[in-house]
Amino acid sequence: MIYLTQLIYIKDNEEQAFQQFEAVAIPLIKKYNGQLLLRVRPATNSFIEIHTEPPYEIHIVSFDTEQDFRMFTQDEERKQFLHLKEQSVQSVVLIKGERL
Repeated sequence: MIYLTQLIYIKDNEEQAFQQFEAVAIPLIKKYNGQLLLRVRPATNSFIEIHTEPPYEIHIVSFDTEQDFRMFTQDEERKQFLHLKEQSVQSVVLIKGERL
């Protein structure tokens, strides 16, 4: 089992395009033995301490294997909507981990 944490930073005024991409991408996670464990849009006052730009959203996702995750990223339906991700996402910090 692998765990992925994404800190997602979006471009100004591109929330709608980002939401359109997520509406396609998130349901596809299950197709590849994955699960969206947590999706948070943190409010500014929810940070106890912060020394960086706050992310727009934080996602924690699990997949059974690294191969399942790679297959998800190569999904043909998802690829058809990548232009929305490129339009809306400024950057993503991806942290890979495993349960200890």
